[in-house]
Amino acid sequence: MSEKIKVLIADDHAIVRHGLKQILSETEDLTVVGEADGGVRAMQMMRGTTYDVVLMDISMPDRNGIDTLKLVKKEFPRVPVLILSMHPEEQYAVRALRAGAAGYLSKQGAPEQLVTAIRQVANGKKYVSAAVAEELANAIGDDEDSRPAHEKLSDREYETLCLIASGKTLTQIAEKLNLSVKTVSVYRARLLEKMKLQNNAELTHYGLKHGLVE
Repeated sequence: MSEKIKVLIADDHAIVRHGLKQILSETEDLTVVGEADGGVRAMQMMRGTTYDVVLMDISMPDRNGIDTLKLVKKEFPRVPVLILSMHPEEQYAVRALRAGAAGYLSKQGAPEQLVTAIRQVANGKKYVSAAVAEELANAIGDDEDSRPAHEKLSDREYETLCLIASGKTLTQIAEKLNLSVKTVSVYRARLLEKMKLQNNAELTHYGLKHGLVE
C-alpha cells in the first residue's frame, strides 16, 4: 500500500477538528498527523513537521485563514492548503484561491466531498465546486469597471464589510480580527470611500443585496 497522505487540521473549534478527524480516519489513504487551534499554532507546527495537505478554517481568532494561507504559501509554497468555511462559497472562495489556496470547501459539504478534495489537492490539482468554478469564471471575465465594488476591496476591508453588514460593532470586529478599534475604523473609512457609501446602514443594505451576510 502506498504511503498515506498526511493532513494538518487548523480550526479553533475542537468539535470541528474531532469531526474532521473522524471522517478522515475512515479512509485508508488519509491520516491526520497534526491539529492546530489557530493560525499561529499551525505555522509553528508546519515548521517542525512535514505535511502533505493543510486543512484550514478561514475564520480563526488569532490570525484568520487568508492571512495564515499567505504565510504558508510564502514559507511552504509546495504544501497545498484546502480552505474550509462556514461562509457561503461565493463570499470568500475567489479571494482564497487568489491568495494561493488549492481549494475551497463549505463546512456544509458532504464528507465524501472533503475526502475527494484532499486527495485532489494532494495530487497537485485544484479543487473547486461547480458554484465556485462559476464565480471564478465570472471574476476572470469581468473587466475592472464592471466588477462589483466589494471585489475591489482588500481582504481586511472585505472582512470588515461582511462583519459590519452582519450587525457587528467596531469593538466586536476588533476583537474577532485581533486588531485595535482604531485600525478597524481605518478599514471602515477606506471601504466606505472605495464603495462610495456614507454609513453602516448603507453598508448593511449593500451586504444584504449582494449576499455577503450569512
